[in-house]
Amino acid sequence: MTKVTVLGAGSWGTALASVLADNGHDCTIWARRPEQAEEIMVRHTNERYLPGAPLPENLKGESDLKRATEGSAVIIVAVPTAGIREISRSLNGVLEGPVLFAHVSKGIEPDSLKRISEMMEEEIDEQFRTGIVVLSGPSHAEEVILRHPTTVTAACSDPELAARIQDLFMNRVFRVYTNDDVLGVEIGGALKNIIALAAGVSDGLGYGDNAKAALITRGLAEISRLGVAMGANPMTFSGLSGLGDLIVTCTSVHSRNWRAGNMLGKGMSLDEVLGQMGMVVEGVRTTKAAKQLAESRDVPMPITQALYSVLFEGEEPRRAVDSLMGRLKKHEIEDLFGMS
Repeated sequence: MTKVTVLGAGSWGTALASVLADNGHDCTIWARRPEQAEEIMVRHTNERYLPGAPLPENLKGESDLKRATEGSAVIIVAVPTAGIREISRSLNGVLEGPVLFAHVSKGIEPDSLKRISEMMEEEIDEQFRTGIVVLSGPSHAEEVILRHPTTVTAACSDPELAARIQDLFMNRVFRVYTNDDVLGVEIGGALKNIIALAAGVSDGLGYGDNAKAALITRGLAEISRLGVAMGANPMTFSGLSGLGDLIVTCTSVHSRNWRAGNMLGKGMSLDEVLGQMGMVVEGVRTTKAAKQLAESRDVPMPITQALYSVLFEGEEPRRAVDSLMGRLKKHEIEDLFGMS
């Protein structure tokens, strides 16, 4: 049994904490709101994020960060990208020794263009870090909490640390592979949210399966093109954190990014969409960061550019699709990595 703390009591943090509790680990969820921590601890529910789903009775809730992390050997960071730096800095004031970190968030910070593991390395003092592992893949919290079969990847440059996270989570319904391509896994997990937003827009416009299949396929080309330019292993994007996560996020009503894009396609403004969602839509922030990354490396990403114009420049979704369809002729394979 390992003592583990999950930082973040949203749907994904709660679902992963339930996996750990099912595996017999001493697991505590840290929630920012005391009433949410009490609900998890006493009623064994998290109705705001996973309504109707009973949580394991051995799962604990805590709103005090020091008490939540005291004695933990592993800390799972499950907060939105925008909160990574704040929670990471806070840990320096409560931890007493080094712990193994794993993050499960998917995004890139605009302007700095840092990945989540890079932000954590900058903010958490080295004396408190055994290492940082990325846990990513096609995984909706709504299905994990129901113990539906799910498969993800644990990525770290140190294979022993990746294997520790693999062993922590692995059970008969939650399968974990390992990977040493941290860059590729983080890029795939972050950028698939952009394509999921675009797929939602396409569905909202009523364009059907042909258009969505094209978006997924060409979206994967964009993700791979940028990732390889940054130094990632191209094979990573054919795996769980690339193609796998892209498929599940672009095709499921569980996906926040798909739902947000769907509302945009039906004519709602971005402010209206975000107000109605009530939860973080990572793809919006990541679209801005990905556009900056693409421009900094001179990598063509037309879907990302078109979505950026819809989100931040007031472009009508239908006109953005028209601009994509009207691009110059290309050779498919040569265009995959920007060779034409």
